[in-house]
Amino acid sequence: MIHPAELSVHAFLRSAINGKASMSEEVIQQVATDVAAALNKQFNGGPREEFRLRMSNIGRPRCQLWFDKNYPETDVQKPTSFMLNMLMGDWTEAIFKGILRAAGVSFEDNNKVELKVGADTIKGEYDMVLNGKVDDVKSTTPYGYDNKFSSYDSLAYSDDFGYVSQLVGYAKAADKEVGGWWVINKVNGQFKYVTAETANVEEVMETIEGTVNYINNDEPFERCFKAEPETFRKKASGNMKLCKTCSWCSHKKKCWPELQELPSKVYTGTKAPPLIEYVYVEG
Repeated sequence: MIHPAELSVHAFLRSAINGKASMSEEVIQQVATDVAAALNKQFNGGPREEFRLRMSNIGRPRCQLWFDKNYPETDVQKPTSFMLNMLMGDWTEAIFKGILRAAGVSFEDNNKVELKVGADTIKGEYDMVLNGKVDDVKSTTPYGYDNKFSSYDSLAYSDDFGYVSQLVGYAKAADKEVGGWWVINKVNGQFKYVTAETANVEEVMETIEGTVNYINNDEPFERCFKAEPETFRKKASGNMKLCKTCSWCSHKKKCWPELQELPSKVYTGTKAPPLIEYVYVEG
């Protein structure tokens, strides 16, 4: 079901393309202010403070959070493109909010909130509240747009970055309903609304509480994921490789000391074989 605000944005953009709609100076200045704030945050915010649980990380794998707290020195250096990628997310949010405003969609702008979980306080800042529901704005790749964000269920099934827990945490802290995600394809500009109305809030909160207890009680390390068998033409090669979630982790070399990034052992094409993160190579 298409969100009413989604229809409003499409109508506004169609009118703008046809030269029949414009964006007010007030809205343009707000977008400019938000973009400037993003640049200041990314370039002048200084180093991140010591580890703490935040809304932005509370849904991430517990094994990753365990390393973030106990051995924060990452063994995988972020590429220089990381900064630009973060900025593109900030800029996309600022511009999309500007378009919402220009389309006549009313919403409450971002606000800082605190969620009490036992004796701990999880802090964060949600993106917006629309029709009494907390929404988040996400920019993504074409693959993420078509697959990960194809529905709530597909996102929840492979939620590597903890977006579901983040959104539910914001909503609980703000004492609002859970909304969903405004998703923008950062390559071609497609956008859509993915509702989280089927999220089991109590179940997600139980998961959040479990994560808080695991980290704050200094529980022993426990890896959350297993290696995957490498296959060739649907048959196992005997080799084992990292799962997709582990491949994103900046602590993967500490967690998997036997990790080797090698040319594919099963590739038979004419081009250079892709690099595979193996944790076991047969023979």
